[in-house]
Amino acid sequence: MHKTKQLARGASIAAHGRHRAESDLTKRAGIAGAAVAAGALLAGGTQLVTPATADAAPLQIPGAPAEVQQFASQIQLPELPPVPDLNTLGEQIQAQITGHALTVKPVNGPITSGFGARWGAMHAGLDFAGPIGAPIHSVSNGTVIEAGPASGFGLWVRVKQDDGTTAVYGHVNDMLVRAGQRVNAGDVIATVGNRGNSTGPHLHLEIWQPNGQKSDPAIYLIRHGVSLPSTDA
Repeated sequence: MHKTKQLARGASIAAHGRHRAESDLTKRAGIAGAAVAAGALLAGGTQLVTPATADAAPLQIPGAPAEVQQFASQIQLPELPPVPDLNTLGEQIQAQITGHALTVKPVNGPITSGFGARWGAMHAGLDFAGPIGAPIHSVSNGTVIEAGPASGFGLWVRVKQDDGTTAVYGHVNDMLVRAGQRVNAGDVIATVGNRGNSTGPHLHLEIWQPNGQKSDPAIYLIRHGVSLPSTDA
């Protein structure tokens, strides 16, 4: 009789262990099935609803079974970077190729006077001829640090460029920017004028190094990929 009870108890324990193992196996199979189902939905192009912020609802797969929803709630999709502006992308590509940011010619006109000694004095800029009112373009990216009256120039615009240099635009007729304004290469910042000590309508362009030294704008522009005609005088 005692032996019979032991056998019955053993059978009960064995049955309990078998049911527990089957239960664990069923749970594992359910998770695996959810993973497969989620993968199938993703491969099939099913739209996923992702949270806008970290505090929003978890990832959802519309119409999916509860097991798949539970599995999907544990998935965290990486945030994609914003698509760059095409102009900015072009500047970045040019900077990688040439080693410099985008640089343009300031005025679409001939050069009438170069950098160096002229009439017994130092001419510290590059003169571009043009009719009064012709657009003047910022040669590079930067921030306007001054736009107003200037001795000898009548009116000028000065731009602190991103490379540390300062571009000076003198004898301008109209100022189209203000101090503190951000400008990009090619932006129209002023118009050609004949103000101040000037012998005719033109743009007087200077390039100041970070230490304040004035350098040849023609060399600066050519080194940055701008094609210039020969100097007329």
